[in-house]
Amino acid sequence: MKIKCDFCRTEYTLNKIPAMPVKCAICGHTFMVKTPNRKNKFFVFLAALCALLSAIIFSVVAITHYRKNSVTNAPLTASIVKTTLAPDGNGVNHFIVSGIIENRSPEIYGAPNLFIMTYDGDGKQINAPEQFAPPVTLLDAGARAGFVYTLRAPSAGVKKIVVKLGDFAK
Repeated sequence: MKIKCDFCRTEYTLNKIPAMPVKCAICGHTFMVKTPNRKNKFFVFLAALCALLSAIIFSVVAITHYRKNSVTNAPLTASIVKTTLAPDGNGVNHFIVSGIIENRSPEIYGAPNLFIMTYDGDGKQINAPEQFAPPVTLLDAGARAGFVYTLRAPSAGVKKIVVKLGDFAK
C-alpha cells in the first residue's frame, strides 16, 4: 500500500498497515497511517448488476421505440424475393420479378401501385420506372401478398432491381 507524509508529501510503499505512528525519513514528521476504506464486494457487485439491468432495460425500450416508429412511418413494405430471366417471342431476355408486399401495422391499408426500377453497375437508372397494380386491393393487419411482374424493358446491362411502393391509403 502507498502512504504519504502529511507534511512534505513524500511517498512510501508498505506491505502492511503499521499499528504505531510512522516517522518520515525526509522531514522527520510523525504521522498515523489511516486505514484505507475497503469497498464491500457485495455493494460493488450490486452496483454493477444495477448498471447492467439499466442498460438492458434502456436497450429494450430503444429497440421497441425504433420498431414502433418504423411501422408508423412505413406500415407497408415491398421486397423482391426472386428474379429470373425468361426470353420473349423474339428471344430477348426479360426479368421476371417475384416479391412480397407486407402490412406491418395493426390496421388495414389499401395496397398502392408498385414501381420497379432497374440500375446499371454504376448505380444509374437504366429505364423509366415500370408501374403495376398490386395483386390485392387491401392488406389486413399483418397480412402479406405475393406479386410476380415481367419487366417490359430488356435485361441488358441491368445489375440491380429495386421495388418501391407508390402512395398508400388507409
